[in-house]
Amino acid sequence: MELPVLTDFKALLLADTPLIDVRAPIEFQEGAMPSATNLPLMNNEERAAVGTCYKRKGQQAALQLGHTLVSGTVKTERVAAWSEFVHQHPDGALYCFRGGLRSRISQQWLYESTGLLYPRVYGGYKALRRYLLEVLQSTPTSLKPLVLSGRTGAGKTELLKQFSNTIDLEGLARHRGSAFGHYPQAQPAQAQFENQLAVQLLKHPSNQPTLFEDECRTIGSVHTPSPLFESLTQASLLVLQVSDQERLERTYQEYVVQQSALLQTLAPHNPEQGLQAFAAYLCKSIQKIERRLGGVRYSQVSKLMQQALQHQRLTGELDAHRAWVKIILFDYYDPMYDYQLSRKQQRVVFSGSVLEVLEYIRSLHPV
Repeated sequence: MELPVLTDFKALLLADTPLIDVRAPIEFQEGAMPSATNLPLMNNEERAAVGTCYKRKGQQAALQLGHTLVSGTVKTERVAAWSEFVHQHPDGALYCFRGGLRSRISQQWLYESTGLLYPRVYGGYKALRRYLLEVLQSTPTSLKPLVLSGRTGAGKTELLKQFSNTIDLEGLARHRGSAFGHYPQAQPAQAQFENQLAVQLLKHPSNQPTLFEDECRTIGSVHTPSPLFESLTQASLLVLQVSDQERLERTYQEYVVQQSALLQTLAPHNPEQGLQAFAAYLCKSIQKIERRLGGVRYSQVSKLMQQALQHQRLTGELDAHRAWVKIILFDYYDPMYDYQLSRKQQRVVFSGSVLEVLEYIRSLHPV
C-alpha cells in the first residue's frame, strides 16, 4: 500500500501542522520543527546500537537489530503514543531525519495498529531544515524591518508585545540579551533557534514593517543569522525615551524581584536553596562583565550584591539590591548604550515616549 507523503513545506509550516518527530531524543534536542513532539521510534541507546551495527555489519543486520530492540511491549507502547497523538491531531504528519526508513516503519506500524494512513514529510527533518535555511537566507532581502532601541530598562519588549507584526528574538532565544538576561531553563540549540525564527519570518507579510528589538548579534548562547542581522543593522531605528526612575524600577523588577521569585519556584519548599540559586545567578552574571566593569567597580558591585543577599537571607526583603542595580544601570549600561547609539544616529527616524512611539508605529500600520 502506498503511504501518503507531504511535500508542501511552506503550507505545512505556516499552518503549524502538528508533527511527530520519530528521531531519537538526542537528535530532537539538536534541532526540530517548532510544532513537533518527540515520540521516538528508538531511544538514544537503541539508535546508537543500531548505528554501530550498521557500520560493522551493514543495513540488513542493523534493520534486524532494530526490529529486535523495538518489539513486544516496547513496540506496543511506542505505537500507542503515536496513535494517541494521531487521534488528537488527525491533520498532522510525522518525520524522521531523511524521510526514509524510520518514518516509513512508523507509518506502517500506525496503519497496522489503527488503520489510519498518517502522512510522512518528504525528505524528513533534513529537507525541512534546508528549506528553512533558504528562508533565512532569502527573506531579509524583502523584509521591511523597523528596529526599536532604548536604554536598558526602557520597556522595549513590553511595548513591542502590543503589536502582532513583531518578531521577539529574545523570546525565541529564551534570553534577555544582557549579562543578567539568562533564564533558569536552557536556551535552545542554534538550529532550533534558527528553525523557530525562520517560521516566524515566513508568517510575516513582506508588505508590512516587521518590528524587532535592537539586539547584539549574540543573544546568550545563540546568534542571529547573518543575512537577518545585516538587514537589522541597516534598518530604520526608533528610540524609546523613558525616565531614569522608571528604568531603575523596571530593571530592579526584572533582575531581582522576578528572577528571585522564579528561582524560588524551582525549590518551593526550600527557601535557602532558592536563595542560593539566586546568588549563583547574580555571581554568574556579574562575572561576565568583570573585565569591562574594571577592578574597582567590580569589587564595589560584588560587595553590594553580597550585602543585599545577606540582608535578603536575614529579612526576606529585596530592597537592598537596588544599590548595585543602580550602578550597573547608570554607570555601566548607559555609557555603553550612548556610545552605540552615537554610531547609529543616521538611522534614527523617530524618538519619543512610550505613548509617542506607540502612536508612531500605529501610524505606519494598524495593530
